[in-house]
Amino acid sequence: MKSIVSLLMSATLSAFVAGSALAAGPAPVVAKPDLAKGEAAFAMCVACHAADGNSTTPVNPKLSQQHPEYLIKQLQEFKSGKRANAVMSGMVAGLSDDDMRNISYWLASKQAKPGFAKEKDTVALGERIYRGGIPDRQIAACASCHSPNGAGMPAQYPRISGQHADYTAAQLVQFRDGVRKNSIQMTQVAAKMNDREIKAVSDYMAGLR
Repeated sequence: MKSIVSLLMSATLSAFVAGSALAAGPAPVVAKPDLAKGEAAFAMCVACHAADGNSTTPVNPKLSQQHPEYLIKQLQEFKSGKRANAVMSGMVAGLSDDDMRNISYWLASKQAKPGFAKEKDTVALGERIYRGGIPDRQIAACASCHSPNGAGMPAQYPRISGQHADYTAAQLVQFRDGVRKNSIQMTQVAAKMNDREIKAVSDYMAGLR
């Protein structure tokens, strides 16, 4: 009798699991990024970010070799308005999720060109902040999230090595002043930094390899 009850319970459980799977439907299939389409769609971005994503204009970021997950997140947030930027909001307004994924993975496949630090007087300060933070103000070391060489961590923290110092400094100021609101972590860090510290660490990052 006991074995019959067990069989019935097992059959009922199996039927429930099968029914739940059918109700949920098949798992969504995410299309593989199309790099050729990504390159084609990126054509409208070339004026600001250069043909290979290695922007030569200090106020526009280098995008080559950036983690694709980070790029997708930024494009989505420009489109939704979570990251406010009039120019970028207009540029991404017509992009689909597939377009964003294709562009981001194409950029990730391009080799980033190295940058270099320019300010000899503040490079030591910049290195100290990047590698050790500012302990007396509870400012964490940048390297703890962005890695010692600035390569970042895929799907978590962006690559910052070689980035234009002017662009990095501008973003830190925007985080500090509440203009850029799409990263609580960066807002909390930048809120405690003064202009000299921001400029010093931004310049130092530009020379990371």
